[in-house]
Amino acid sequence: MRFPATAAISAAALLAGTVNADAQSVLSEASSSVSSAVSEATSSTSSLPELPTFTPTKLKADFLEQFTDDWEARWKPSHAKKDTRGSDKDEEWAYVGEWAVEEPHVYKGMEGDKGLVVKNAAAHHAISAKFPKKIENKGKTLVVQYEVKLQNGLECGGAYLKLLRDNKALHQDEFSNVSPYVIMFGPDKCGSTNKVHLIINHKNPKTGEYEEKHLQSPPAARIVKTTELYTLIIHPNNTAIIKLNGEQVKEANLLEDFTPAFNPPKEIDDPKDKKPEDWVDTVRIPDPEAKKPEDWDEDAPFEIVDEEATMPEDWLENEPLTIPDPEAEKPEDWDDEEDGDWIAPTVPNPKCDDVSGCGPWEKPMKSNPAYKGKWTAPMIDNPAYKGEWAPRKIKNPDFFEDKHPSNLEPMGAIGFEIWTMQSDILFDNIYIGHSVEDAEKFADETFNEKHPIEQLVELAEKPKVDDKPAPKSPSDLVFLDDPVHYIKEKLELFFTIAQTDPVQAIKFVPEAAAGLGAVAVTIIALIAGIITMSGSSAVPQKAKKAAGDAKDAAAAAKDKVAEAVSTGTDAAKDAVNKRSTRSTGS
Repeated sequence: MRFPATAAISAAALLAGTVNADAQSVLSEASSSVSSAVSEATSSTSSLPELPTFTPTKLKADFLEQFTDDWEARWKPSHAKKDTRGSDKDEEWAYVGEWAVEEPHVYKGMEGDKGLVVKNAAAHHAISAKFPKKIENKGKTLVVQYEVKLQNGLECGGAYLKLLRDNKALHQDEFSNVSPYVIMFGPDKCGSTNKVHLIINHKNPKTGEYEEKHLQSPPAARIVKTTELYTLIIHPNNTAIIKLNGEQVKEANLLEDFTPAFNPPKEIDDPKDKKPEDWVDTVRIPDPEAKKPEDWDEDAPFEIVDEEATMPEDWLENEPLTIPDPEAEKPEDWDDEEDGDWIAPTVPNPKCDDVSGCGPWEKPMKSNPAYKGKWTAPMIDNPAYKGEWAPRKIKNPDFFEDKHPSNLEPMGAIGFEIWTMQSDILFDNIYIGHSVEDAEKFADETFNEKHPIEQLVELAEKPKVDDKPAPKSPSDLVFLDDPVHYIKEKLELFFTIAQTDPVQAIKFVPEAAAGLGAVAVTIIALIAGIITMSGSSAVPQKAKKAAGDAKDAAAAAKDKVAEAVSTGTDAAKDAVNKRSTRSTGS
């Protein structure tokens, strides 16, 4: 409440019209208070919390990566060629995309926290890291968790990881799109496609072949520039859970919510069964006993002339529909010998505008009541219909039943094999293990520490929703847009004019004058209270005299408010514009 009281006392002192040393002192103190209040308000909205410092975790897991200084001992970029066999592309793609480990440059939320960064746009990237030992998942919960930071957004590209199948042929230098994997998980976006992939490569126990099983209706990825946390949990009961930033966004059953299904059907159509030639599957047929009525005239026309019609009385038979344009003139360069006789262009006859029509009148056509069209027999249920034919079912020779597809193939490495149109995608804090609790603790140490700060930084750097051009003058300001700036500008203008003529200040700044009556009453009561409480001996005589003068002037100003408000609006516009022009010129 200090700011409004100071402004009110300043206004009262100015209205007194006594531009002496005491009044100037009051004005100076008021202006100082206003500036201080504005500075405090500005600093409070722009301050951000201090960034936490990265500290390597002490948690343990089958594979845990924070991209510390020794990261290059684990991660190796691929130098393979991308296999495009079976596609419509004949060219050969090389994994030329570069990788780096560095701190984020967009919305930094933790000091010293580095991640693996995709450095090239519109390029193929591949990099992998072997696990210390293969990860077996039989009868266990599998937890895959990692951070993705799309520093330049994502218009078209992937940011998913792959858990590679453990085998002797697993060479990091040759890691490519055809390297066998067990799980593919993470965000992918291009155009209208935006989803969190979950693909499981499942082994057929009868043939030994692998087939990709895709999650039906996957959740959408979050395409933002802050760090996002992606978590996959596969339980031994065949339940798969996907979390984004610790919140569950999808729960699926491996046996019910993937396509193609993990288990083939027990029965299939017999490929040798053929539909009999005499099989009737036509449901309805024309009634063979129906006959065309004798009075049915198929040749009757659809329309006939309306013999009862008469020409409207205002129809102008002798007037043409178009006439030569009376305003058209023969061009000066027209040569009758070379160009032929000049004929003026035609325009609609204006005499026809307000009548039923012009020119020869003819009787209109009307629907023929005798028209019936071509006769067809009505449809009836087919007495010979046997139903829709389907081949008989036989046992599926390729049938198998995997009751626990959650028992995944052993995994020996992790890899990122992606193509993207945006650079600076950052991956960090990868957890692969079997403990949901440890994964949550890991997120508390990392993601939950920096993500709130990143959101604050994003909010601070985001342009205001009402990001408009700066007002040309104080009269263009709107209080709700920026209350502090509004009050500061209005008071500055009011103080400047009031030093010369307080009454004109009321006219030029009607916003201040609108509440001046109430302010004046408050000031009178305030000054009277000060004088009463303080007593004559406690208050310096000079200050008492200034207070008394201010009291009298405030009371007089109250009577002038109504007149000033009614006449001041127009004058205020001129004064404000002049002030704005001077400010712009300087």
